[in-house]
Amino acid sequence: MTYLLQALAARAGEFISLRRDIHRHPELAFAEHRTAALVADKLAGWGYAVEAGIGGTGVVGTLVRGRGTRRLGLRADMDALPIDEASGAAWASVHAGVMHACGHDGHTAMLLAAARHLAEHGRFDGTLHLIFQPAEEGGGGALRMMADGLFERFPCDAVFAMHNMPGLPQGHLVLREGAAMASSDYATITLNGVGGHGAMPHRAADPIVAAAGIVMALQTLVARNVDPLQPAVVTVGALHAGTANNVIPASAVMELSVRALDRAVRAMLERRIRALVAAQAESYGVEARIDWKAGYSVLVNAPAETAFAREVALELVGPANVTLQGPPLTGSEDFAFMLERVPGSYLLIGNGAHEHDCTGDGQGAASVACMVHNPGYDFNDANIATGSAYWVLLAERFLASKADAGAADAQPAEELLAAH
Repeated sequence: MTYLLQALAARAGEFISLRRDIHRHPELAFAEHRTAALVADKLAGWGYAVEAGIGGTGVVGTLVRGRGTRRLGLRADMDALPIDEASGAAWASVHAGVMHACGHDGHTAMLLAAARHLAEHGRFDGTLHLIFQPAEEGGGGALRMMADGLFERFPCDAVFAMHNMPGLPQGHLVLREGAAMASSDYATITLNGVGGHGAMPHRAADPIVAAAGIVMALQTLVARNVDPLQPAVVTVGALHAGTANNVIPASAVMELSVRALDRAVRAMLERRIRALVAAQAESYGVEARIDWKAGYSVLVNAPAETAFAREVALELVGPANVTLQGPPLTGSEDFAFMLERVPGSYLLIGNGAHEHDCTGDGQGAASVACMVHNPGYDFNDANIATGSAYWVLLAERFLASKADAGAADAQPAEELLAAH
């Protein structure tokens, strides 16, 4: 597939410029008006039927070829993060407090590069839906698009998405069957006690002591209630209480992040957190209220679609540049909701094992890859050719006509996986 990579690399400059333009003008969740308009204009110019405003600022471009009945969805996210950029790049954000710190600008550019190639040179027989989603960063844009009839209006037999991953060699592709990313839930615990003088604690009911007990007790959930072979995380990220060293406050507020890679573990953690907090609060003589906010689901990659995605990866970049069954991640991703409705797979593409200074001040270690959500992060533009070539090949293989369909020359991914 060297010829495909070469063809996409030859035209990558146009999409590197486009990516940097999007990076320079980042937009937060459901405010991706400029980005969505740019995407819609490009797609329409290449002959796609375009629907905008789906789920707020979502865009879908559809291209139909031949009489094939198969329907494929490819998804990219468009939103930025509320972070002050410190990358030092010439194309850094012009909007204070907003930056593309997760590479969604690159994801959008990769899919647009693939869109143009498929419109002009693509050989496929069926329906291709390119889904440009808003508000992945905590806004649940996937759910909003689905509530707006995404899969009823644009039916898909399978759906795929890709995310860059710093720390992996540029262009290295990582697949995983099964649970690949964690669920994310959030809880606010409010403890109401009785305030008083710090010198007379017996006349008060101290919510700070209760909060301290709960923080420590929560650590036993993963250690003693979760199967040791099942990853789970319970993090107390904030504890707010009191204003003076000699005053026992009347209340304390705790903020929790709860993650799991198994749906049953996720449900068990909620039950145990509720029971533990109630019991601990009672033991300290305070009242507890829990406000539970369900976040993103466990992202589960379907077996058949992941096997297919592996075959495409092997054909494109070869076994040395593919991890067939990568480790799960405890980060979360709202593509999980799409995978609950339509079978598919979510893969990673390496953003580079070594990058530029992550601090933006010239003093940081250049040997450390800058992680996403860091003020110094930037998408690796070399991935525009690799990522777009992957989307082109996947679309052509998935929507191949019967005459073109056939086994790839590469050793099947299942055999390579068994060998490892």
